[in-house]
Amino acid sequence: MNPAQVSAFQANSGFTAADVSVVLIGAVFAVLLAWGVWAMRAAYSGWADEQLSHRQFLAVVVRFAAMYLALTFFLLS
Repeated sequence: MNPAQVSAFQANSGFTAADVSVVLIGAVFAVLLAWGVWAMRAAYSGWADEQLSHRQFLAVVVRFAAMYLALTFFLLS
């Protein structure tokens, strides 16, 4: 944004665009972590009830970790 746009945004909203960015990125990570906890808990329940194999349970955990690392790299770099 050019300086006039930054000034107009800050004057109308009361905070800077960087503050909005931090809040939105924080919300993305909060939703991702909540979804990850739900997915891993559901996978653990399936594994404990012997509906999922150990390999399938680990696949869920590894996929979540990979997604978290990828989003961390893209959003925080």
